[in-house]
This record gives sequence, C-alpha cells and structure tokens, in this order.
Amino acid sequence: MKKQKNIFSEELTGLRVTEPADYAAGPLAIQKAMEHLIEEMGAVRAFQAINKMNKFSGFDCPGCAWPDPDDKRSVLGEYCENGAKALAEEATLKRVDLNFFAQHSIEEMRTWSDYRIGKAGRLTYPMIIRAGDTHYHPIAWEEAFSLIAEQLRSLEDPDEAVFYTSGRSSNEAAFIYSLLARRLGTNNLPDCSNMCHESSGVALSETLGIGKGSTTLDDLHNAEVIMIIGQNPGTNHPRMLTALQNAKKNGAKVITINPLEEAGLKRFKNPQRPMDFVTSGTAITDVYLPVKINQDIPLLKALMIGLISADEASGDVLDHAFMESHTAGYAAMRADMDQYEIGDLLRRAGIKESDYKAALDTLIPAKKIIICWAMGLTQHKNGVDNIKECVNLLLMKGAIGKLGAGTCPVRGHSNVQGDRTVGINHKLPKAMAKRLKEVFEMEPPMEHGMDVVESIMAMDDGRAKFFMGLGGNFATAASDTAYTIAAMERCDMTVQISTKLNRTHLHPGQVGLILPTLGRSEKDLSGGAKQKITVENSMGKIQPSVGNLDPASEHLMSEPAIIAALGEQLFGAADKINWTGYQSDYGLIRDDIAAIVSGFERYNDRVKDGSEFYLPNNARDCDFSMLPGGRAQFSVCPMPEHDLAEDEFLLMTIRSHDQFNTTIYGLDDRYRGVHGERRVVFMHPDDMAEYGFSQRELIDLSSTYDGQVRWVRKFHVVSYDIPRGNLAAYFPETNPLIPIDQYAVDSQTPISKSVKVRVHRRE
Repeated sequence: MKKQKNIFSEELTGLRVTEPADYAAGPLAIQKAMEHLIEEMGAVRAFQAINKMNKFSGFDCPGCAWPDPDDKRSVLGEYCENGAKALAEEATLKRVDLNFFAQHSIEEMRTWSDYRIGKAGRLTYPMIIRAGDTHYHPIAWEEAFSLIAEQLRSLEDPDEAVFYTSGRSSNEAAFIYSLLARRLGTNNLPDCSNMCHESSGVALSETLGIGKGSTTLDDLHNAEVIMIIGQNPGTNHPRMLTALQNAKKNGAKVITINPLEEAGLKRFKNPQRPMDFVTSGTAITDVYLPVKINQDIPLLKALMIGLISADEASGDVLDHAFMESHTAGYAAMRADMDQYEIGDLLRRAGIKESDYKAALDTLIPAKKIIICWAMGLTQHKNGVDNIKECVNLLLMKGAIGKLGAGTCPVRGHSNVQGDRTVGINHKLPKAMAKRLKEVFEMEPPMEHGMDVVESIMAMDDGRAKFFMGLGGNFATAASDTAYTIAAMERCDMTVQISTKLNRTHLHPGQVGLILPTLGRSEKDLSGGAKQKITVENSMGKIQPSVGNLDPASEHLMSEPAIIAALGEQLFGAADKINWTGYQSDYGLIRDDIAAIVSGFERYNDRVKDGSEFYLPNNARDCDFSMLPGGRAQFSVCPMPEHDLAEDEFLLMTIRSHDQFNTTIYGLDDRYRGVHGERRVVFMHPDDMAEYGFSQRELIDLSSTYDGQVRWVRKFHVVSYDIPRGNLAAYFPETNPLIPIDQYAVDSQTPISKSVKVRVHRRE
C-alpha cells in the first residue's frame, strides 16, 4: 500500500441544519425539478426533452433503473425529481470546450470539488494528455482510434487491458464492448455491478438460479406485504413510491428495515395527485425496524424463528407444499435456527420486542410477500449471506413464482442489469462462449477476467497497463480512492468515453484520452440515419430509447459508433464481427445479440415502433431445474462479525438527495435536513454527548485495517436518529476510508456500508 494522499476538496460550503422532512415529494419536488431543468437547459429545451422521457417512443431516463408502467404512461410526466435532475445534468447548455481545457490545468481542476467539476458542463471534443503535459489538448477522432489500437497491439498479453462499463450504457454499446474485449482475448470486463449489486447476483444465482429479481410492477401492486430492507427509494428510486402508494391502496402492508428512518418511507405526496398537496398524502411504512448497521441477519433469523413457532402451533403459516415440491435444504436451515434465542437476536439487531412482534404479526398471515433491497444489504463482507437470508424467508412462505410475491433487488443505474445480460461479465458463461464461437468463428477466452477490485490491484502492481471506461467515474466510485487513483496513474494509457467532465479525467495514465459521447436524450444520427438503442430495467423488461435533442457538439460520437470504429481500427473491416456495419446500423448489433444471448430472439421486431418485452425469468416461473436437484436452495447463513474496538464506530456511506451515484446535483439533502454542505457525519446525540461533540463541530475520521490508517478530514458532526455506535456519511467523500482489500465474500463488493472507523476532534 502506498502513502495516502488527499483527493477530495476540503472546502466547506456553509452548513445549515433543519429538522428532517416527514414526507417525500409533493409540490416542492416539482419546484426543485423545474428549477434544475430551467437553470441547466432553459425552459423551451427542458419542456422539449422532459415531455419525451420515459414515454413510449421516447428516451429512457438516464438516472435509475426503476421500471415504467407496462400499460400506460402518465400524461403529466413519467419522471421524478431526481430523474429531472439527471436529465438536466446530461442536457445542460454548459460546455467543456477547447477554451475550457486551455484555461484550466488538471492540477487546478484537482483542487475543485466534485460538484464544481460536474457542473463544468458537457464534453465537446476528443482530448488527449501525455506525461508531462499540464493541460488536455484536442485530438482528431481517427488519430485517437489509431493511438488506442496501437497501444492495445503493443500489450504483451491481452489480460494487461481492462475494459470497465458503467450502468448507463445501452445494450448495443455494452454488447459490442464485450465483443471488443473478447476478440482481443480477455474477459477483463469489470462493471459497476461489482461495486453495488454483485452480492445480489451471486446469492440469487445460487439459490434461485437467476442473478436478477423475480418481480414486476404488477407484483408490487398485488402484494400483501412488502419488506424494504437497506434501501431509500425517496432519494434513490423516487418513482418506486408511486408503486408503494398503489400497493397501499390495494391493502398491502410495508415493513421497513433500515438504520435511518427515511422521509420517503414515512409518507409520500404524489406530485401527480393534486389532492395529496392539501392532505397528508399516503403513509408508507406500517412497521419500522431501526436495525443496527449490518445486523439484518439476526433480525431476519428472529422473524423466521417466530414464523416457525407460529407454524408449529397452527400448521398453516409456512407453505409446506411449496417447500416439499420446489426447495432443498430446509432441514439444515431449520436446525441452524435452534442455536439462537429471539431475545439475543433482537438485542444484537437493536430492535424493540414490541416492534418485532408487530412485524411478525404482519408476516404470519401473509402469503404474497415481496422483499426489496439495495446496497444496504449488498455492500458488507457478508453481503451474499444477507441476500440468501432474505431468500430463506421467502421460500419458507412460498413467496416465489406467484403474483404479488418474490425478490426485488432495486438496481441503480438505468441499464446496469442490461449490460450484464448482453455480455459485460468478467466470468463468461459457457453457453455464451459457445455461441460466440459459432457465430463469429472466434475462440473466446475462457479464464475468468478481473472484477473491479482485482483490476485496481492489477493496475497498481503493473499487471494491467491499459484502462478503458465506458461511462462512469471510476476513480471516485471505487473504494480506497487514493489507492485507486494512484493505480490508474500507473497505466500506460487510460481512455474514458464520457458525456461530462469528472474526477477520473483528472488522474490519467501516462497517456490519457477523453472520448466525448452522445447522451441518452440526444438524437443519434450515426451513419446518417436515426438510430435507437435499447435498455433493460430492473425488472427484466427490454425497451427502446430514442433521443430527441440536438447533440451538445457536432464533434460527438455515439457509444456504439466509438466502440465499433475502434474495433474496425484494431481488427480490420474484413473481421467476422461487422465493426463497419455496426457504426451505421444498430439493428445489425441487435441481430447479433439475438444470435448470441438467450431471450432476445426476433430482437428487432420486438422493439419496433416503441414495443417492449420481458426477458425469460425462471424464478418468476418457479422453474429451478438448473439448480442441484432441480430445486431452489435454502441456505445456512452465519452471523455477521465486525470485532469493533471499544473506540470504533461502524460507518455506512449514503447518498444525499442531491446526487445520483457520483454525480452531485446540488449541496442540499433536504429530506435529512442538511443544506449547503456535503462534508457531514450523522451521529446519535448520545454518542455526541459521550464524546463531547457539539452540533456542526468539525471532526476527522480514520479507519484502521491491517495496521494501515486511512483518513478523511474536516467533516461536520450532525445529530441524527441513527442507532448508537453507527455513523453515516456521504460518498464519494468517505470512500477513501474503505480498504481496497475489504469486500464481500464471493462477490468482492466493497464494504461501503460497514466500515470500522474512529472519530477525532480536530486540533
């Protein structure tokens, strides 16, 4: 490990603290959405775009992956506040042009906050920087492709190259990006799933035979009980609140399990229902369980023990017929429960017995249960077991494969699931490898490639010399920020395909290239014809997306065109993969996806004229034939262990309401009552009193793993209703505290939600 250096700006921007909100959305959400749209885009351009977002024959929101309704879309607007902000960021009128790069050196820009970097605007021209340069300089597209191809050909081994993918990329771009890497000879295809939902994919694949959720929007509307665990939909997936409101209207009960009581799960005022403006809206949560950080397994075990006990008394609480016909491993899981006492489990989880009984009473009669979760469950050392324990509860109740029941991992970026489906996977499935060989007459590499963590380590020790990023802000999205950035700077070449400036561009390799690309909302006229792309939402539905805005610059290329042009430069126009055709006709890409990836048969026909379709889902169909014995698998999940020292807290990183992933829209987190500042740490008032901290006092944080101390400095402490011994702070500012080698077992997802830290009073 190298000595840590400061990465993020420590400039304070003026903290103001108010009481946390007791509801989400409402008229203020409309106001904030419009303010962002008009400020960034102007009123006419904003109306032109927002009227097409998430509509049939329109373009898919560049924000989250929450699904659109199957049947009809709202006339008023099928988007949320944060979707509007995502559009405003992408379609902004601000430009990072040649004059910008001439005026600002990378050393200067490194001192800027991530908020300021992002607000610089859209990239407009391909740029290059070489070792010793102080500024980026323009480069012609053809020269850029030639340099990249030359660098890739010079590698001694294809595995010296890393091809990273963000969740914003389309199915078409992701598919040919994976072809590019595998045609070169490597499966080094890390993606943002590695940092977020990889634990979900591993757990669900091993227990249910598919690394995706099994529910649709219709299931949510028909559920009897919805459990929301480690997720904050009011900020991260606001349109989910409409689905929850509809479920409540149909009689569903909601159990919320989370260390923080979030505004969106208290009450929701639907911006599209004027009556909500003058009433109290809809109460969402029926039972709130304020679990301690990463103590979900003890709580789930307590609930399952309670269900087992109730079933032993009545015989009809568990679905014995379902378990007998469709599952294996229940006896071992049931025997494991005998070692636990409910009282001990609840004390460990920090849950009152009365709240536990309320949750149990809600679950006992329910037959149709959905469990929704996000990174609050996945980003722990035991993240895979967290998900498996959720599956255990659902299998006990027979809540898989029927209307109103199932698994609902709520994905982040708008096509993160689709990228994985069409080939972005560092572990190439055998069936896909077979089809690649048949269709393209190639020998795809079969050895597992490197995930995000392994790629960073390889860049650090010189095993990886080339890094290419298809979207995203890799340097600050990954853990151990100083280590990650130093590793990237050791590369011979780094290439970023991007819409906007971000911190990753400011820490290039010996040669760094920025290739500016079209945004989701922009017209794509590649090849002289109007092109469409497709994406997969978090519930497995494929839908087309067609932008309607004029591009930010005449010098932009689309992601598929960039990748295909590089493929042609690297492998030649006569290659079996039709790199030349791909650049001007994305239908050719979809034809090849249909030939390679199961479930995409007749792809072009099925997305014609705005049509959409669901991919096959074996768990939804209650088909577990691909698993041992043809059955869904119960799991024995050990308890989480953190071994905290007496003076250590457990920290979870969170988003503010004014951000999406590493994109910072503004400096307010109004739902939590924080305004004008991001450098804050939420702490229980009793812990503040014990340490003698006053409200808004500045502190430093450190983490110690394997004898190495990592620091982040100059954070305000803010009193908040969070379990004692737990802290919360925003990422990416606290990512430097997360060691690169601390991650979930089996999935290698960083432990971003359970970092052991110490708090220090500033001298």
